[in-house]
Amino acid sequence: MELPVVVGVDGSKGSLQAVDWAAAEAERSNRALRIVHASLWEHYEGIRPEISADRPSEQVFAENLVATAQKRATHLAPGIEVSTEVRAEEAVSALLEEGTEAALLVLGPRGHGPIAAMLLGSVSLAVAARARCPVVVTRGEPLHRPTGGRVVLGIGSTTGSTAAARFAFEQARSRGCELVAVRAWSFPPSENMPYPLVGGDQAGMYRQQAEETADRVLGVIAGDYPEVAVERKLVAGTAHQMLLEEAAGAELLVVGAKRRHAAIGLQLGRVNHAMLHHAPCPVAVVPEPSGSAHPGHQETT
Repeated sequence: MELPVVVGVDGSKGSLQAVDWAAAEAERSNRALRIVHASLWEHYEGIRPEISADRPSEQVFAENLVATAQKRATHLAPGIEVSTEVRAEEAVSALLEEGTEAALLVLGPRGHGPIAAMLLGSVSLAVAARARCPVVVTRGEPLHRPTGGRVVLGIGSTTGSTAAARFAFEQARSRGCELVAVRAWSFPPSENMPYPLVGGDQAGMYRQQAEETADRVLGVIAGDYPEVAVERKLVAGTAHQMLLEEAAGAELLVVGAKRRHAAIGLQLGRVNHAMLHHAPCPVAVVPEPSGSAHPGHQETT
């Protein structure tokens, strides 16, 4: 049985954008869509709706919310199977549990309370950091294109795993678009010194290491997706700057995240944090299995 696409909703504009993205993804991937609202979401975000005589109960409010999201999804993608669930528990815990039986989780970038003033809502950040399945945070404005487009993959140092790369290839194939694989490289701070590296060209050596990393990741997978056009970019500079530039106008940015320990969850490095807070397009955070880090390589995602 195919795992569903799960989208978390809270009634905010951002969660409606997440519903749109999730419905399109379910249609492309021929999966069912599951719409989930955790009834304590408002409490987690630090607000509680005002209760008045003419206001429906919290349960009715939640049921109306998911029904509205379901109607929106079926209007956008009439052929998909859509189910809804209202869970009487805290949002992060509910969504993390949903993620154990999901192909991916889709969330909006903000809540609808005081937290909305922040760059990324607390629920989305916590779920992206700890989920066992890929998490997509629907940043940026929706793109409307008949053809073309691209998916951007950030290649970090988790060279023992290809989970993020495979997810990116799948996304590019389902969308019929190009995959741009970006590997940024730079001098380690300790070697930015006013004297040359003994035995050769510093820039050439670090560029070669970046090229070898990209080859390891792409070489394992590219042959499984002959229909996907791949552009490989080796760029000198910081990873977060290069990825933000490449993400402009992209349909999706894909990054991997290392799993360190079950109690800790995913280690969202500084690059992933930057993408989740500032990327101009939706961001997919794909968990990499434990032990995938390549010894001797500095983390970039």
